[in-house]
Amino acid sequence: MTSASSLHPDTSNAGSDQILLDVDDVWLSVNSDEGTVNILRGMSLQARAGEVTALLGPNGAGKTTTLSIAQGLVKPSAGSVRLLGQDPFTATAALRSQVGVMLQDGGLPPSVTPLRLIEHLAHLYREPLDIYALINRLEITEFQDRTIRRLSGGQQQRVAMAAALIGRPSVIFLDEPSAGLDPVSRRVVFELIQQMKHAGLAIVLTTHLLDDAEKLADRVILINHGRVEREGTVAELTDHHDRPAVLFSVETPLSDHALADVPEALSVHRVTATEATGMVGMETWQVRGLQEPADYVELTRWWQRWDILPRDLSMSRRSLEDVFWEVTP
Repeated sequence: MTSASSLHPDTSNAGSDQILLDVDDVWLSVNSDEGTVNILRGMSLQARAGEVTALLGPNGAGKTTTLSIAQGLVKPSAGSVRLLGQDPFTATAALRSQVGVMLQDGGLPPSVTPLRLIEHLAHLYREPLDIYALINRLEITEFQDRTIRRLSGGQQQRVAMAAALIGRPSVIFLDEPSAGLDPVSRRVVFELIQQMKHAGLAIVLTTHLLDDAEKLADRVILINHGRVEREGTVAELTDHHDRPAVLFSVETPLSDHALADVPEALSVHRVTATEATGMVGMETWQVRGLQEPADYVELTRWWQRWDILPRDLSMSRRSLEDVFWEVTP
């Protein structure tokens, strides 16, 4: 396996405190038939050397727009952006060469081969990475001579990653890097992201997948409706003084009347299959707010009142998904 040090610049002396991207109170407004629409509303974030910063949010939250502004592709209505200490909207060629971008749709020319594309891009930089080391690390060798249109989605994502890295960037933007990845490509891309981090790059990625954020990110920024709702490490975001939540499954779906009658101190919401420990064909629900013994008594009485027969009872700690649903109800 090719080492990370052979693929990336030595930025280890920078330390993780060096801020390579600073987005401060950015607004983006557009005019429509219905008046002014605020796409971004006071967006602020920082990305540091040697860290993965994940922008997490539902579709339409403003993640890709934020990346476009950070790269200097879309000018904000208000606010400021500093990328490697410069204004990206008046950036020099030297700054551009230090920034790598991997688009969600790849943006690759369909009629060329991966090898020819990477060779061409390498000629645009003064000190590119070793082409064959990069192709080998991303496991592109076996399909390097096929045209891009003949590659699977996951293979194209790996080529897009190579294109973003060939110039030895200090900052790399990854828009939904795991979108459409097969298991092999997912492993390759995730391992390389970790290597880039340890080599000192600042990595800014967008995702709507909670697992990706939990596995990859040093700092998570939860975005909804064009603004930051929460931010912090996964541990900080999930740290809570509540006792563990109760998970239970039911064979008969809970009625709207039962859900409207949940005890005031408690919150109940249905959880996804990845969280659920219930059996196939059942609904699984999570109960939070259980602080005192009396709360457990109230939960039991609620079950009895509505003839709810809980199955497969278990306890769960607060997760990133809990936080996600709190800010994106």
